[in-house]
Amino acid sequence: MKTEIKASTHLAPVSAVLVSCGDAQDSDIVTIAWAGTVNSEPPMVSISVRRSRYSYELICKTGEFVVNLVPEDMLKVLDGCGVVSGRDTDKFAKFSLTRQKCAHVSAPAIAECPVSLECVVRKTVELETHVMFIAEIVGATARADWAEGGKLRIPDGELIAYVQNRYVTTGETLGTYGFTAKK
Repeated sequence: MKTEIKASTHLAPVSAVLVSCGDAQDSDIVTIAWAGTVNSEPPMVSISVRRSRYSYELICKTGEFVVNLVPEDMLKVLDGCGVVSGRDTDKFAKFSLTRQKCAHVSAPAIAECPVSLECVVRKTVELETHVMFIAEIVGATARADWAEGGKLRIPDGELIAYVQNRYVTTGETLGTYGFTAKK
């Protein structure tokens, strides 16, 4: 039997990602747990950012950002980028990260992250506490050992997810899409 609980943001787990934004002169990184896939063709994602964040200003200015997937060995960087302000601190320098030039956007990717999705904002949705940026993925790069024939293959247990203020790993494969229909 279930019991009633407070209505809140209980959807979990969700991807915990580092979003890099800005350009060659002025860039920042923000930790985002409110990111998701919203469309297949063209491929699109959404991120939700508080208006008070420096990254919000940069995304509004450029209309671009990069979603960087985060492996377990970068947990301290993921958390640290969420508690330090980019107005006062160069997060790339503070966390010893490398700005990687992107092919399709002016925002830098994070070279140490195994996957980077280059995004162009197509729609902005003003919400009460956050602004949702809906963006088209216009380019993507992955570490060579995560790419098979031009497609992404994320190893089990490598990426960080967010569950009720906790960081967790993604675990192991339990099945694949459509496995119940296969004979």
